[in-house]
This record gives sequence, structure tokens and C-alpha cells, in this order.
Amino acid sequence: MKTIHAPASMTAWSQRLGREGVVIGLVPTMGALHEGHRTLIRQARLNCDALVVSIFVNPAQFGPSEDFATYPRRLSQDRTLCRKESVDVCFEPTAAAMYPERFQTVVSVPSIARRWEGESRPHHFAGVATVVTKLFGIVRPDVAWFGQKDYQQCAVVRQLAKDLNLDIRLIVRPTVRDRDGLAMSSRNVFLTAEERRLAPMFYQALLSGQRTIEHGATDAKAVQAIMEKALREEPAIRIDYLAICDPDTLEPLERIDRQAVILGAIRLGSVRLIDNVLASGKAGRIRSVKALQKGR
Repeated sequence: MKTIHAPASMTAWSQRLGREGVVIGLVPTMGALHEGHRTLIRQARLNCDALVVSIFVNPAQFGPSEDFATYPRRLSQDRTLCRKESVDVCFEPTAAAMYPERFQTVVSVPSIARRWEGESRPHHFAGVATVVTKLFGIVRPDVAWFGQKDYQQCAVVRQLAKDLNLDIRLIVRPTVRDRDGLAMSSRNVFLTAEERRLAPMFYQALLSGQRTIEHGATDAKAVQAIMEKALREEPAIRIDYLAICDPDTLEPLERIDRQAVILGAIRLGSVRLIDNVLASGKAGRIRSVKALQKGR
């Protein structure tokens, strides 16, 4: 496995393989790799000729009061995992290399980014969109893999790739969870033992909303109230937001008459957790059947 630090060297490596018709895959990460990352890497390894995993804690996506300084960094362990999974290149640029002096370009996807995580973390998605665009330009992948846990991030990346005519296939894989349902995240290591015990209540609340929709509920506010009630039974959990949205635009739904995504964020102590589930109610399934019958 090669380790590359300089963006120009990374691009030269990719261009050489590209000229030979090699299909290059990219799994972008901020390191602190866990089983969710491993699953993405394994899927990518099976579906491309050459695999790059980027490891870069991107300062541009952290706000002034957020956890950039304390974000977990385990570079040696990350390299070991990548080596075991037959990754071809670990791309590990420095912040100075990614954002050199006089760097001033920002990529923005305002409509999709303005709500939910974008409202809670105003700097976040401009930093995400900018660094992903740079990674695509540096690595030149044919295919890139992302995890569904960061649903809004995936929607932002999908939109920027479409708008900027980037010839890259994006694959989003389902969220990887611990046995008790907690979505795997690099930040989970900051949970205390008691907070870790409580954390799966978040996923259970989302599932209660999903089940309610799939049993025929169409009033989004009523479904949201059910999820909020489940979480408010535990005083240690603070709700940032719970929302039932159109899965493409991420605009909130009032009536659930098609597939929806339930997005949420909570806080447990100092740790902020995000998660999501997809749901399709009876009305949505009826519409899908009618569309198929009409040949749409």
C-alpha cells in the first residue's frame, strides 16, 4: 500500500492509471476508521480496480466552537486497517496542502444545505462541499463511496456532482450499526458508559416513526410527536431536530404520501449524534404501484 501526501503526486498516480483504463475508486474519510468505514472499503475493493482511501480531518467543515482539535486521530491504526483491506493508496494531505495561502474558493449547495445540519452547523456543508470537490479533482476517481448515516451530506455531494458535471458515479451504502442499533461513528468513543447505554434510544425513536408511517400514518407532525415523546422520556437526551423530509430535496413534508427520510440529531452530554431511516407509507406504496401499472 502506498501513502501519498502531496496532492500533485496523488493526481499523477491517478492519471497514470486512468490512461491505462483502470477504474479508480475513492472512499473519502476523516480517519478514526471503524467498522462502518471497513464495510465501505470492502464494497469499494470488490467493485474497482484501484482503491484510494483519503484520510483528512477537514478544518473547513468545523465551526469555531466545534471539536476539530479533539476529533479522534488514529493514523497508525487507520493505515493498518487499510492495509488489511488491500487498499492501494492512503491519501493523507495536510491542511496546508489542501488550503494553501490565498486559497479563497468555496463550493456551496445552498438549498439542500440550508436546513437541519446546515442550520445547526452553519459552516459545515460549505466545508464538506469544498473538500469533496477538491478530493474529486485531485484523486480523479471513477466511483466514490459514501455512508447513508450522513444522509444530508450525501445529498449535498450528489447535487454538486450533478451541477458541476463531474463524471463520477456515487454509491451510498446503508448505515452500519452496532448490535443495539447505534449508528457507528468516530465520535461514539466520546460517549461515557451511561451515555453509550442510552444512545440506542435514538435509533429506536426513529424506528417508531418509521413503523408509524408504514402502518399508514400520513400526518408528519403526528409522527414527529411520537418520536419526540420517546426521546423525552430520557432527560439526558436533548433533541436538536427531528424531521420527516422529501428524500431528494430534504424539504419537510406535511403529508407523507411518498417515500420519506426521517432525519434527526440529538445530544448526549458533550456528544452530538446524527442518524436517519427511510420510510414509505401505504399512500406512497399505492402511488408507486399505480405508476408501475401506467408504465411510468
